[in-house]
Amino acid sequence: QVQLVESGGGLVQAGGSLTLTCSASGNVNSVLFMGWYRQTPGEARDLVALMGTAPLFTNYAGSVKGRFTISRDNANLYLQMTDLKPEDTAVYYCYAVDGARTTSWGRGTQVTVSS
Repeated sequence: QVQLVESGGGLVQAGGSLTLTCSASGNVNSVLFMGWYRQTPGEARDLVALMGTAPLFTNYAGSVKGRFTISRDNANLYLQMTDLKPEDTAVYYCYAVDGARTTSWGRGTQVTVSS
């Protein structure tokens, strides 16, 4: 299993920037995919960005493409968010899938974009 801890959420003004960090521990070497999802009350948890290692790839939701960038450094996953909009307000969750197809989730971190 993989344990995930997010950090970096907070309150920003529309048009501003924020970077989220997800620190992974446990069976990190087994991770095949990592990504970010977000959820607002009453809505489904939606994919924001995903990246894999075998093969290497990145995938972004259309609403964030060109504004958000996912990256990884060993056991750390990042989400660089720019040109933030009020509709980006959500709880953001770190996500990982290991070689046994087991899904891990972080506790979530709140991002609030004010206008």
